[in-house]
Amino acid sequence: MSQATDRVLGAGDSVPAPTGAIAPKDEAYLLDALKRCSPATREAAREYRRTGSADSLSAIVEGIIEHYVEPDLRPRLCRGGDTLRLVEDLGVDSLTMLEIVYLAEDVLHISIENEDLRPLRTVGDVKAFLVSRVHRL
Repeated sequence: MSQATDRVLGAGDSVPAPTGAIAPKDEAYLLDALKRCSPATREAAREYRRTGSADSLSAIVEGIIEHYVEPDLRPRLCRGGDTLRLVEDLGVDSLTMLEIVYLAEDVLHISIENEDLRPLRTVGDVKAFLVSRVHRL
C-alpha cells in the first residue's frame, strides 16, 4: 500500500489522497453521516473514499438528495433521472439545499461556495458540478 499524500483544496483545507483503504475511525464517521441513506449510497461513499473515483458520485448524489427529499417524492427521484428539477419536481428549498451541500462536502471532502450553487437546477447539474470539483482535486 502506498503512503497517503495530501491534495490541497484551497482556503487551507486539504484532503488525504485515496490509499485503497479507509481508516476504521473514518469509515465509522462516514457510515454515521450517511446512516439514513440507502446501503447503496453508503457503499458508493466507501468506494469513493477508497479509490477517489468519480464513478461513485452519481449514486452518492442521488442517495444524499433522496435522504432530504420528502418520502412521497422519493419514487420520482428513482424514476426521474438527471432532468429532475430540484425545486419544482423534488421540492428542494434553500435550507434543504444547504443540508445536501453540507453532507456532500463532508462525504466527498470538498468545499463548495454558496455562489457555486446558483446555477444548479437539476439532479444532473448537481452530479456534473460535483464531478468537476472532484476532478479538480
